[in-house]
Order: sequence, then C-alpha cells, then structure tokens
Amino acid sequence: MVNDLTNFLTPQERPVHVLTLVGSLRAGSWTAAVTDHLLGRLPQSTTRTDVALGELPHYSEDLDTDEALPDAVRRLRADLEHADVVLVATPEYNGSLPGALKNALDWASRPRGAAALAGKPTAVLSVSPSPRGAQWAREDAVKVLGVAGAEVLGAAVGVPNVNRALEESLVVDEQVDADLDALVATLLDAARSSRPAA
Repeated sequence: MVNDLTNFLTPQERPVHVLTLVGSLRAGSWTAAVTDHLLGRLPQSTTRTDVALGELPHYSEDLDTDEALPDAVRRLRADLEHADVVLVATPEYNGSLPGALKNALDWASRPRGAAALAGKPTAVLSVSPSPRGAQWAREDAVKVLGVAGAEVLGAAVGVPNVNRALEESLVVDEQVDADLDALVATLLDAARSSRPAA
C-alpha cells in the first residue's frame, strides 16, 4: 500500500489545485495559450483541471435535478469542490462573454446557497487582439462571478494585442509578463489562505 505523503503536509504546504474555465473553444486559441503560459509559472507540484465547456448542455432548471443532472455538470461541480482556486479566462465575443463560458458559470452557480462556486477564490483573465484586452468581457466576468457568489480576486488582468504579445505560445510583452506574474502570486496566496489551518 502506497502512503499519501500529502497527509503529512500542512494545508499551506499541500500542492495547489487550479480549475480552469477557458471561454474559447477553438483549437489554437490565444486564450488557452495565455492560460497555459500563466499556469506554467506556478510551482511544479501544482495540479490543474480544465473544464470542457463544450460538453455542458445549455442550462435548464428541468435538467438541474438529482435525477436528470447531466454527467458533465456533475463533473464540473465535483471539480469545483475539489479546486483550491478557479481561473476564468475569456476572449470577447460581441462585447461580452462567450456563451459557453456564461453557461458554465450558470451551472456552477447552482444550487443557490450551496453552489461549489460560492466563496471559491476566482481570478479573471481576458485576452484579445484588440488594444482593450477584452475589457467588456473581463468586466462582465467579474460581475457574473460576483453575483454567482465567487470570491473574485483583486484586479482582473487583461491581455491586449495578444497577437503581438505571444510568440509560439510564449508571452514576449514585458508588461503582460509582469501582469501575469502578479496574477500567479495572487492565485497562490488565495489558494493557501483559503485552506483551514492545520
């Protein structure tokens, strides 16, 4: 029998687990590339779960019952429960959040009063080739998450001109690099401080 050595670590020493909700579904997405770059800066022991937003059905109260709840939604809620922190990464579609991302947040916000997202430390990252860095989508994500009961962390980060900030999936813009470093520090601090003391 293999012993789980994490049982001997304090809550603050245990590996951080991040759940990612990436709003772009396309292969080769800039949003996914920046997310990967950011999470690559976390300690090597960090684990991550990426939610497949395209597998979630459209939110319906008729499906949101113990008997009818789709397996993809059960996984989303279980993964949220297990995560130390959540990273929401969004592009901007027609001045707001992509529908698939908003749908995932709707599922994550239920059941009201007992949702796994409630009180969960959550960071927001927005990515766009525009100079505004998907500002409207970023602001809408912060608003929706706040209404859903998540603990939105600090200042959300926008990555403008992403087509110039990235080269072969690596960030080459110094200001963007500094902003991502700050977001990494925020995620780690939130993950460790959200755990109960030993």
